[in-house]
Amino acid sequence: MDTFGLRIIASDKVFFNGRCKKLTIPVPDGEKGVLAHHENMVIAIVVGIARMESIEGEVTEVAVGTGFAEIVNNRVTLIVDTAERPEDIDVRHAREQREHAEERMRQKQSIQEYYHTQASLARAMNRLKLAQGATDLIHY
Repeated sequence: MDTFGLRIIASDKVFFNGRCKKLTIPVPDGEKGVLAHHENMVIAIVVGIARMESIEGEVTEVAVGTGFAEIVNNRVTLIVDTAERPEDIDVRHAREQREHAEERMRQKQSIQEYYHTQASLARAMNRLKLAQGATDLIHY
């Protein structure tokens, strides 16, 4: 069975370090799949859901923030702002973050503040999507 080394480093901890059979990461134009012996490259990662398939075939979904992936010599290193499993997400806090970001989006802001608020909203929505599914995300 072909596997590769995977290390996921978040800004506050080493989230995962082990072997992996398949990895799917969110990229600016969709998703990118990585299998064993992938060609060497560096890839930008956007806010989204990454999926890791273990040697046993178990798939784990992870909410990731922006960052990049480096693939070299059958080893993949993800360096991201955040990495969270669904069970680690505080749904109430994520909802509050979403509501706060939505309120800020309605206010007049500088371009820089707008992009910062937009990124905050994307992170909150992503965390909620992973924690409880997409069914109750939008309540406008």
